[in-house]
Parts: sequence; structure tokens; C-alpha cells
Amino acid sequence: MVKTFFRTSAMLLLLSGSALAQNWTVDSDNSRLSYGTIKKNSVGEVNSFEKLSGSVSEDGKLQLKIDLGSVETNIDIRNERMRQIVFQSIGSADLTAQLDAAELSQLAVGATTVVDLEATLNLLGTEIPVETEVFVARISDSKVLATTNDMVFLGTEEAGVNAGVDQLKTLAKLNGITRTVPVTLRLMLTTEGKQAAAEPVAAPAPVQVAFAGDVKAGKKVFKKCKACHSVKEGQNNVGPSLHGVIGRQAAAVEGFKYSKVMANADVTWDTESLTEFLTKPKKFLPKNRMAFAGLKKPADIENLLAYLDSTSK
Repeated sequence: MVKTFFRTSAMLLLLSGSALAQNWTVDSDNSRLSYGTIKKNSVGEVNSFEKLSGSVSEDGKLQLKIDLGSVETNIDIRNERMRQIVFQSIGSADLTAQLDAAELSQLAVGATTVVDLEATLNLLGTEIPVETEVFVARISDSKVLATTNDMVFLGTEEAGVNAGVDQLKTLAKLNGITRTVPVTLRLMLTTEGKQAAAEPVAAPAPVQVAFAGDVKAGKKVFKKCKACHSVKEGQNNVGPSLHGVIGRQAAAVEGFKYSKVMANADVTWDTESLTEFLTKPKKFLPKNRMAFAGLKKPADIENLLAYLDSTSK
């Protein structure tokens, strides 16, 4: 529950900052971080945090603070229990990131964009990597609006607050409390004074690697793979880690239990074999366990291979 709000907030600020090379601050009165819960399988409620603060510096450094004590559930005793039991009387959660100023051109007034962002959230003493997609709109010379592009869901176990929610459930004598919650975030960023619009900055050329694809576009394609695979070394999910997959022998990731078909496959994952596999996995290797039907566009495969290659360096 907690991690989601911050994960979302992080991304939003990031986008705005990278689009505008100025000093920006969070307008707490016009920003909102909300999450939903369901109790007793049918009672829905909307809660929020009333105080958000932070800034994005001219050099792209993001600092966002969520006041955990400002949680608002519309019931005083529940607010107090959230502060003491779920958040363990910790005052705030902090989110930080260093933005790539070259990633985005400056937004003109009235323009919008969607950006992928990555940050680190410090919540209850634990550093959590966060990433999401954010919609950004420049509504005036001195105001930028950033919102989550899609609904974000977070589980209480993932956020490290499961034990606290168990206690709340017992105290309130409830037979059930949602363990996965939807979160939404709206951030209004402001800068002092009216500044002249900067001249447009040429968009950087796509990053090229040994593969002919576009790394940035490939990262978007990877979202189709993300439910089962990670690009982090040693992090296996439903499928094996794809870190270093290019040039690797099939079924070579230590600690992952492969199907017999994959384990016995005499395949080296090079450009040719990966392209064929990603086009039609079941045709390339019949009876393998991967449920994904394949990528239809050759450009998507080229871009995905470029991205996978870049994550292994």
C-alpha cells in the first residue's frame, strides 16, 4: 500500500523535472496522493496523504518527501493507528532520483509528454527501487502538472507493512482488508516568476548498440516480458533473468528450474535464434513452457534485442 504511492510520486516528479531545466517545487495544496482499500469484501474507501513536499533542482536532482503523519482516512482513531502501527511513528518517506536533463526537450506551454522514470524510495529504513510511466503537461510558464499514466497497484507484503495491516484488522475486528491497493498521484510543480520559454532542444538520437535497434523503444517493448522476466543479474521470476542472455547458452541461468525441453535444447541465444524464438516461441521450441505468443513486428524484436544487450553491459 505505502510503496505504491511513493513509487508513483517519484516518477511524476522526475518527468516534470527532466522536461524543464529550472528549479521547481511541489505545490502541496494542489497535489494529491490517494489510495483505495476494500474491507469486508465489499466496503470501499479512499484514503490520502495531505502533505507532500519536494523539489527538482536545475541540475535534475529530485527530492520528494511524503509526510506519513498526514495520512487521512476520515476516522481519527484509524489515522492514529496508521501512524503508529503501519508507519511505526516514522515521520516521512523520502524519494530521490537524478534525472537525465538530455532525455527530454523543454516542454512548450500546452505541450504534453509521457516519460519512463526510475528512482529510489526510502521507506521505513528500506531502500526500494521504483519505476513507472508518467504523463506530464506544462500548463503555464510557471506550472507543470504530472500524473500517473496508468493505475498503479501495490501489495502490503511488497511494501513491508503486512504485519501492521494484520494488527489493524484485529483491532477493528474485520474479517478482511485489501492486501493489494490501487494508487493515484497528482503533482503540481511551480517555479517562481515567469520565465522566458527556452529555445527547443533537439531530441537526442536513439541510442545505438551492436544491434540495429533503438534501446529506448526496446525498453517499452520489454514491458510485455516484464511480468515473467527481469533484466537484473541473478533475479529470476516466473522466467529466468535475461541479464546477459545474448550470447548465452539456453538453460544456463543458475538456480532456475527449466523445462526438460529447454534444458535439453542445443541453442545459443544469438541474434538469429532470439529473433526466431521471439517471433514464435512454440514453433521454435515445441512444448517449451513460455506462454507468450510472440512479437509480430520485426522492429519490436530489433529494439528489444538492443535493450537486452544494453542492460547486460
